[in-house]
Amino acid sequence: MISAALMCLALNVYHEARSEPMLGQYAVAHVTINRVQSNKWPNDMCKVVKQGYHKGLHRCQFSWYCDGKSDKPYEQLAWARSLIVADNALRGKIKDVTYGATHYHARYVRPYWSKSFTMTTTYGSHKFYR
Repeated sequence: MISAALMCLALNVYHEARSEPMLGQYAVAHVTINRVQSNKWPNDMCKVVKQGYHKGLHRCQFSWYCDGKSDKPYEQLAWARSLIVADNALRGKIKDVTYGATHYHARYVRPYWSKSFTMTTTYGSHKFYR
């Protein structure tokens, strides 16, 4: 049986980073975990992943959750990898490759908030910040 925390984290990795290299997938997992461990976000994996939904479309912390599309994983290999990444990250088998990041964005955009944070690393098509 898959725990709720594992399912929510795996879905986040899948939808945010399934086409990224493995380090990029671990980085997304660690950002999510770092938020759960911070006192600035809910202390619950699913609440962190789903945060902002009540505000409407494009207000979620992770855009896939508010995009109006099905959240069901359809690429079986990518889903299996996401489950492994999420499980390894939750169990602490992989160190935090983001150096404590709590934010990230695609390299092709410049969100207003990025100037307020320190960039820690880049993996694949994402930049990571704390």
